[in-house]
Amino acid sequence: MATHPTARGFASENPRARDRYLDKLSGPLLDRIDIHVEVPAVPYPELTGKNRGTDSKTMRQRVLAARQIQQKRFGDATLNAHMGSKALKSFCELSEGCLMLMKQAMNELGLSARAYDKVRRVARTIADLEGVEQIAEHHLAEAIQYRLLDRKF
Repeated sequence: MATHPTARGFASENPRARDRYLDKLSGPLLDRIDIHVEVPAVPYPELTGKNRGTDSKTMRQRVLAARQIQQKRFGDATLNAHMGSKALKSFCELSEGCLMLMKQAMNELGLSARAYDKVRRVARTIADLEGVEQIAEHHLAEAIQYRLLDRKF
């Protein structure tokens, strides 16, 4: 049974349908979305398998710990998503390796300045979830992967 392209957002197996769907979304609108991911269907063996991912209770504890780190950092209820440019410079400093990775992502994905800041905010949050002070290349790489719709199709 065929799935209508808009029923799943876009039909990834049909590039033309995907492109028509994505053409409806403006670049400035996409820039305002922090995380873009494609969520494929879960194969039946994985649904019925014994291996389990992180349970909700454990994930909640990690998120609460990350929020406490952010509250301590900012001294109020501010979260990483609301960092201004001054806070971005202070708390999202990138190493030389991270800067090279970011430069490559900017060139290959055509990221805007707004997307650049969003990637840094998300990388900071990923580092907070791990409980580490410095953003590492793997944090930045993961954050870049969440800009799926910025990719040039």
